[in-house]
Amino acid sequence: MNKIIFGLLLVTSFAFSQDTTADVNQDGWKKSGTFSFIGNQATFNNWLAGGQSSLSGNILVNYDFNYKKGDWSLDNKIMAGYGITKLKEADIQKSDDRIEFNSLLGKKASGLWFYSAFFNFKTQLDTGLDPDTQTVRISHFFSPAFFQFGPGMMWKKSDNLKFNIAPLTSKLIIVHDEFTQGGLTSFGVETGETSRYELGASLSGYYKFNAMKNVSFENIVSLYSNYLEDPQNVDLNYQLNVVMSINKHLTTNLTFQTIYDDNAFRGFQTRQNIGLGVNYGF
Repeated sequence: MNKIIFGLLLVTSFAFSQDTTADVNQDGWKKSGTFSFIGNQATFNNWLAGGQSSLSGNILVNYDFNYKKGDWSLDNKIMAGYGITKLKEADIQKSDDRIEFNSLLGKKASGLWFYSAFFNFKTQLDTGLDPDTQTVRISHFFSPAFFQFGPGMMWKKSDNLKFNIAPLTSKLIIVHDEFTQGGLTSFGVETGETSRYELGASLSGYYKFNAMKNVSFENIVSLYSNYLEDPQNVDLNYQLNVVMSINKHLTTNLTFQTIYDDNAFRGFQTRQNIGLGVNYGF
């Protein structure tokens, strides 16, 4: 099955390797996004210095659709990624799996400040295995699923530079009951339960800029403190996306993400992907 998926991803990515310009409609919608395939491959045969053959591939979707009319603005962003890797004589493993939707509604207050309301949703697409055993299931689609929403204030200079403060943020975590049986907990959800509710403060920021011609840096950060339990333990989610354009269709892509959430893992979770990307703009 994983071999079939990888083949479909490869074929699909090259089938869409063309570019279109962002759509700006008269009604105030502004839409832009990219579909990217990043591949890495290494082969060793009788190589006395040592080495292990490997093959990996990632697909990434990054899509913005924003609306503005008068004093109102609505910023929406979808980010998704899925990747697999295959080492010689080892099973295919998942290297990336996520889907996230962000929506931020603003009503102009004064200057660059807006009254705001935000919504965030995160989950994954495929089964996750325990990193130590690689046999025990610890997650799958919609388990966990994270929801955050609340009112606040937004400072917005442009679509590429903004931050939002939400001092009354509700957070809901949902997991399947198979992961909270027999004394187990899952992503902060207690034994025998399928959900966890938190109330706290949220701070999120977005900054995208071009460091030089054809090199863009996209920074996305969110912080969250739970008033109801250990408010000093602030959750962190930071992501950096660097795109270095070679030509219209080819880029070198670097993605770095770090997460701190002591309900899921007492330490920093990190991931990094770098490789040659084939892009489709829409």
